[in-house]
Amino acid sequence: QLLTINFNKMAYKITDSCVACGTCIGECPTEAISAGDIYVIDPDKCIDCGTCAGVCPSEAIIEG
Repeated sequence: QLLTINFNKMAYKITDSCVACGTCIGECPTEAISAGDIYVIDPDKCIDCGTCAGVCPSEAIIEG
């Protein structure tokens, strides 16, 4: 049996510069980003591919 440990550390985070345009949601291959009052990356779904950061027009998704 494989044990998976997630320490909720991701390579990317969404900053306050986010304008809630939704571009990242449509481009995320694992549907890890959800909209709301703030956009959130689900650490259990995120594979740290960086696609979201590459398409963000306001450069609100950064490595961190």
